[in-house]
Amino acid sequence: MLSKEKKLTFHTKFFYGIGELSGALPSNILIFFFLFFLTNVAGLSPGLAGLMMLVGKVWDGINDPVIGWLSDHTCSRWGRRYPWMLFGSVPLGITSILLWVVPPTTNQILLFVYYGVVSFLFYVSFTAVLLPYGTLSAELTQEYDERTSLISFRSAFSIGGSIFSLVLAQIIFTKIYNIKQQYLLIGLICGLLAMLMIYISVWGTYHRYHQVQQKHLKSNKTSPLSFKKELYLAFNNRPFLYVMGIYLCSWLGIQIIASTLPFFVINCMKLQETHVTQMAITVQSTALFVLILLNFMSKKIEKKYIYLYGIQSIIIAGLGLFFLQSGQVVLLYILAFMAGIGIATAYIVPWSMLPDVIDLDELNTGERREGIFFGVVVQLQKIGVALALFFVGQILDWSGYIPSGEGVQTESALWAIRIIIGPISTGILLIGLILAYFYPITRQVHQEILLKLSSHYTHFK
Repeated sequence: MLSKEKKLTFHTKFFYGIGELSGALPSNILIFFFLFFLTNVAGLSPGLAGLMMLVGKVWDGINDPVIGWLSDHTCSRWGRRYPWMLFGSVPLGITSILLWVVPPTTNQILLFVYYGVVSFLFYVSFTAVLLPYGTLSAELTQEYDERTSLISFRSAFSIGGSIFSLVLAQIIFTKIYNIKQQYLLIGLICGLLAMLMIYISVWGTYHRYHQVQQKHLKSNKTSPLSFKKELYLAFNNRPFLYVMGIYLCSWLGIQIIASTLPFFVINCMKLQETHVTQMAITVQSTALFVLILLNFMSKKIEKKYIYLYGIQSIIIAGLGLFFLQSGQVVLLYILAFMAGIGIATAYIVPWSMLPDVIDLDELNTGERREGIFFGVVVQLQKIGVALALFFVGQILDWSGYIPSGEGVQTESALWAIRIIIGPISTGILLIGLILAYFYPITRQVHQEILLKLSSHYTHFK
């Protein structure tokens, strides 16, 4: 699979990036609003809301390596990945809408069951679409810098989708006064767009994918190894363990900040709900701009050094939020700008490292298993985030947080919100920083891997 390939065209990168909207649109509103929606709109207690999200995310994490392994072993005229993307898009769109429906009951158990079942179905369809889509970054090209460029396009659409969903939320919050209708309309629009975007991405990238797979027929062959054996080999790949840790810590820390942000802005800063979306838009707009710079910098600077420098800004931002007081609104938005730099780094670096690890695995085993690697990474990230959100819900519950408290909270709840968004999130990000420092695959090491692979396949041609 190592003969010289044509460079990726802008057309391929653009339409690959569009596919990310299928995940970015529904998941972004979940990150920023779902815990708040469950407690303050649907009426679930913080403890039950956190537990429901834990159960849903753990299930979501379990199905990731399974679907990744199944997609590795899928044989069709459309290849291994596209059938999953095409058939999973409709249930993804439908369940993205149902998550924001408020059932006509105040019974805590019934609410817990409803959102638990819908979350179960949503996460299956989400994984069926987005995991095979993600593996394409390792299959459309093998060139070190081109992969970073491809991930940059994907990340740009991810951030663009986040900005769109936040602007949409801002408009809906100001135009519609019924809070239940607000969230339902946001979910409806994002769900329908998520369905459409994956079809556009398949249409725009299949020609390149077909060319690559026809040229490298070995990629179409499925591994004879069992699911258990492939997992064993993945976890014995040392650079892969570093990537898992970096990715997990990055998004664990970021999601803790994002999910706690509405509570912080409304209760600690005593600001209106619109500031939540305005601050999030500031973060994502900054990230989009920084992403363009990182794409150029990646051609001259190693991936891990980009991470080491960039992620420090969100660590500083998290600590700054801990000390921030009501009335310091300008400083709030300055910290949002700093957080955007770190988020751009987290978007691009871990995902661009993963395909290089897969090349090393091919050198060691002679097999291409993109699905299992992407599945394991996403699985651990989702389980970690689920545990984090569960503990956020539990901490709020233990601290005496008052749902729908109209900005009036106990002192213990306000301190809990500050500790979550500050020391807890930044401590996790610091662990990722340490792991990135020791990550072993540089540009030179990757070139050596490709040369050895090329020599191997030339010998056996």
